[in-house]
Amino acid sequence: MSQSRLPAPARVVRSVRGQPTSDGAGVRLTRVIGAPGLPDLDPFLLLDEFGTEKAEDYIAGFPSHPHRGFETVTYMLDGRMRHKDNHGNEGLLTSGSVQWMTAGRGLVHSEMPEQESGRMRGFQLWVNLPASEKMTAPRYQEFAPERIPVVHPAIGVQVKVIAGRVGEVAGPIMQPATDPLYLDIRLEPGAAWDFVLPDGHNAFAYAFEGELDIGRDDDARPLPAQQLAVLGGGALLQLHAGGQGARLILVAGRPLREPVVRHGPFVMNTRQELMQAFVDFQEGRF
Repeated sequence: MSQSRLPAPARVVRSVRGQPTSDGAGVRLTRVIGAPGLPDLDPFLLLDEFGTEKAEDYIAGFPSHPHRGFETVTYMLDGRMRHKDNHGNEGLLTSGSVQWMTAGRGLVHSEMPEQESGRMRGFQLWVNLPASEKMTAPRYQEFAPERIPVVHPAIGVQVKVIAGRVGEVAGPIMQPATDPLYLDIRLEPGAAWDFVLPDGHNAFAYAFEGELDIGRDDDARPLPAQQLAVLGGGALLQLHAGGQGARLILVAGRPLREPVVRHGPFVMNTRQELMQAFVDFQEGRF
């Protein structure tokens, strides 16, 4: 591709640092999307990072709770999490595995640590569903680490392709409604990589190890660990790691541009639909 045909560089239009909170039965985590600093980023509703070696921070887990109208994406970096739901589905998420759960019209599930000590680390992302799919049957896309392709697109760069494409390599997750991109990127010290973001998507980068720059030369903006960068302005994302290297997730999705009415674990398009979700749950119709 000639230089004249390269897309405009992406820039950091906003940076956000997560807020400590707890969820479930007292699991300590950092809320990055879904906190006052960034309530949402269409189609993304929430991003939590959890990471601790203290069992008391995670051992209580997330006992049975309902969902309707959106998807939850759990990506485990370290540790083991057992999930069950009221439809008879059960599985074990191990280090490096991902679960993309489409709650659709509703289910009740639990996510409980299957370990009593050691490191538990990962992310949970909530992705909105369009109105046309909010009442679909629940389903799971769950993949062990060996089923997630790994590519090395540049010297000192490793990318796990969970969803979307890097070159000719596609991730295993498929969701036509939002056409998501979800990459786990590791940069060795000083390594650089340019990547063209999907056209028309909202995108963010979240660094969780080390530090990197986004952009080049005078336009570069630092992204330290535990900080999220909302990307915009162009499609050419330019990453450059600092002296200690960096690790980040890069996530993008097609915005739905629909009304969002949400409360707790229910995300609908109208207040009437939201109230119906509470009624259906209370009457056991999930």
